[in-house]
Amino acid sequence: MKNNTKQMAVIWVCFILSITMKGFSQQSGIIAEGAKPQLVSNEFSFTEGPAVDKNGNVFFTDQPNNKIWKYDTDGKLSVFMDNAGRSNGTYFDKKGNLITCADEHNEIWSISPDKKVTVLLKGYNGHIFNGPNDLWIDKKGGMYFTDPYFQRDYWERKSPDPEMKGEKLYYLPKGKSEAILVDPEIKKPNGLIGTPDNKYLYVSDMGNRAIVRYDINADGSLTNKKEFAKDLSDGMTIDNQGNVYLAGRGVTVYNPEGKKIEQIEVPAKWTANVCFGGKNLDTLFITASESVFVLPMKVKGVR
Repeated sequence: MKNNTKQMAVIWVCFILSITMKGFSQQSGIIAEGAKPQLVSNEFSFTEGPAVDKNGNVFFTDQPNNKIWKYDTDGKLSVFMDNAGRSNGTYFDKKGNLITCADEHNEIWSISPDKKVTVLLKGYNGHIFNGPNDLWIDKKGGMYFTDPYFQRDYWERKSPDPEMKGEKLYYLPKGKSEAILVDPEIKKPNGLIGTPDNKYLYVSDMGNRAIVRYDINADGSLTNKKEFAKDLSDGMTIDNQGNVYLAGRGVTVYNPEGKKIEQIEVPAKWTANVCFGGKNLDTLFITASESVFVLPMKVKGVR
């Protein structure tokens, strides 16, 4: 009798677990059925900064080799630009210019479709940046960007400018030539992404191993800072359901409430960044150390 009771208890627990896991799978069913990350190429040194243009083509950087690459919607790889200012994070503006964090000389560039370079920013209050890392452009054309310090072997300097007094988060209003400090308290900001409605900004604070979320105000200032998730992230993106994708150890996905709903394993030492691309914006493009991968999705990105 006792054995039968135990067997029934085990069966009941397994039934409950199967129902629970089924519900979780349905809730987090963001990846195309049976899909896994597919290797595009592993010919790079360290890939970063993917950004999608209006046609769904993805541009990304190979920073050690000082190149920007293009992965078009037909799956073809080509070099878009050599001598690319050691560009790191990138994002397209409404005019089709590729805005890049060009940290060779700690600048922010605008690269036109015909590859003409315009330097948008060189520093803050007369001092050079630590090394602009990642950026996001809002609906008004204003730009948020992060400025952590990661020593590069191509820099002559060996430490940050002490007058910068830390590693900060900035905002450059459209048409302005001076950036505004929007969070002086953040410890080491890295990747960032805003919501399509421009209501929230998510930022990775690697110094605190946390993802923080801000309310975006009409003037571009940030308020109501909250910890969104206790996680370590490099770059990040967002889908059309508001799920936030964190690059780092693979790709970790959180829903808008800050609940972890997916862990995408990527066969690489480090996943630096991620974005959506393709004609229908339903392909997750992943920059991962020496490689880049693509993953078919059920959800889509947002332009």
